Amino acid sequence: MNFFEHQANARRASARLVFLFGLAVAGIVAAVDLAAWLVAPSWKMLAFTTGITLLTILFGSLYRIASLGGGGEVVAQQMGGTLVPADTTDLSLRRLRNVVEEIAIASGVPVPKLYVLEEEAGINAFAAGFSPSDAVVAVTRGTLERLNRDELQGVIAHEFSHILNGDMRLNVRLIGVLFGILMIGLIGRKVLEYGRFGGSRNKNAGALLVAALVAMVIGYVGLFFGRLIKAGVSRSRERLADASAVQFTRQTAGLAGALKKIAGVGEGSRLSHRGDAEEVSHMLFGDGVGFSSLFATHPPLLERIRALEPGFRDEQLERLRAEWRAVPPDGLQEDIALGLVDAGAAALPGLRERVRVSPPRVAAQVATPASDDYRRADAIVDAVPEALRDLARDRETVMALLLALLLAEADDVMDAQRKVIAERLGDGAADHALRIHQQLTADLHPALRLPLAALAFPVLRLRPRPQLERFLDTVRAVIDADGQVSLFEYCLARLLQVQVRESLDPARYARFGRRKPGNVRNEFATLLAVVARSGHDDEAAARRAYLAGLQRVLPRDHLAYAPPAAGVQALDAVWEPLDALDPLAKQALVEAVTDAISSDGRVSVAEAELLRTICGVLHCPLPPMLGE
Repeated sequence: MNFFEHQANARRASARLVFLFGLAVAGIVAAVDLAAWLVAPSWKMLAFTTGITLLTILFGSLYRIASLGGGGEVVAQQMGGTLVPADTTDLSLRRLRNVVEEIAIASGVPVPKLYVLEEEAGINAFAAGFSPSDAVVAVTRGTLERLNRDELQGVIAHEFSHILNGDMRLNVRLIGVLFGILMIGLIGRKVLEYGRFGGSRNKNAGALLVAALVAMVIGYVGLFFGRLIKAGVSRSRERLADASAVQFTRQTAGLAGALKKIAGVGEGSRLSHRGDAEEVSHMLFGDGVGFSSLFATHPPLLERIRALEPGFRDEQLERLRAEWRAVPPDGLQEDIALGLVDAGAAALPGLRERVRVSPPRVAAQVATPASDDYRRADAIVDAVPEALRDLARDRETVMALLLALLLAEADDVMDAQRKVIAERLGDGAADHALRIHQQLTADLHPALRLPLAALAFPVLRLRPRPQLERFLDTVRAVIDADGQVSLFEYCLARLLQVQVRESLDPARYARFGRRKPGNVRNEFATLLAVVARSGHDDEAAARRAYLAGLQRVLPRDHLAYAPPAAGVQALDAVWEPLDALDPLAKQALVEAVTDAISSDGRVSVAEAELLRTICGVLHCPLPPMLGE
């Protein structure tokens, strides 16, 4: 099953979830109405109780979802997480950041923000957010201390599966709906507490307390069934995430080792703040609460281990428990003993100007990095000079670095761009961008420009909203300084806009599309015409490339090749309609674009950057290297 099929399944899972919780809500309303009818058999009373019950659940759910509208960072902070700085010198945090950066680059998604739950000794982790652009990965201190690098990579790959397969949006909605159902019981409980301690002598107090007791009982019965639904949905997604993590890393030992340590060490995966842990229990890597099998949000540990290592036996686990009781595992010491290094063990494949690709294989790569993608990601990070990586991880230099990537080689254009930056951000920022541009020209291969920008995106998102808006305005002005927009300028500017826009308002852009290709014919034609024209100087070759892409996505339509006068900027009008395509239609789109750029048998660095931009804007993350 590829990324697009996973997305389609996630959309269907969301629909099933809505249906099941709709049944639960209907049952709660019916129970409240029945209680009201037995007390006061009146149709007006029935309508009143129905309306009040539905409004209570609705507003409770909307309130809780709105409280999480800031994205994954809000969830991590509510759980007591501490942000991991980009320039951390702590060895265990540095190892965590290296692993996450490698998996993010290999997956083709932005590097998520990292949080550590410092007070938690158990081995656990979670991913939260509405989309990859606002995703957060949080791990416990126990995860950092107990797991070696391979095991940590397995856990992080598991969490990236949740990011890539759309589970995070589902998880946020689960939190909201369950809170809405719980509202009925909470109101009843609060009324009972007030009646008990408030000393009310109102003649209607008895009836009110009975009504509150009924509401509390019905609310908690509804919550019982809600948790059953949540547990069932979560268990299936956890099995999928385990399988995806193995598919990502191409090895089972790391993930299996992490699960064995959860089963073998005393702390397990439990979280100390049980109340918070219960609300996010379906988001965690391991069972953080200790629910019975009826409400368990995760499959049994031995079942998960045996799915990875079929021959694993109970007595092996007992031996590990005895060993770890005597000497608790230390992940960093295991790394030393195993000879594992943080990054750069693999040699960087030759950075070629052109590569061969296959449309089905490129579509299969989307959000499905293989083991060679991880090796390439390690090497790509190492190939970026350390001085440039430091600039990408520093809040004070990240904007200058990204602007430097956009500076032209011609002196007259660069002078105009410097003036634009100085007017908006000051002379210091302008001069800094010029100095960094000289480093980039001397030390950075063109194929590493977007990976370097990807390292900078999460640090950029830490800036305040007014600064980000002023920065985006500066980016547009720098690009427009010479009256032309190059392919790379457009790609980087569009990715910057998506990153910033979605991080500032994550809930607004989280959705599953439903459109079919036939509903966006003109947008497909514009996209393919721009792609074909950008990669081919010869008009006849560009037309062949256009028709090759069109044949794959709209084989029965006859849309003439008509490259827009605005060039690559014409794509501004196609992103929103194309992002609303259903997942399987997006798969056809990726294959069609790949057909268009590879019709001459090769893909240049510029074409690969355009393909990666298209995939990034349409939320189809692509690993960093194409072809073989």
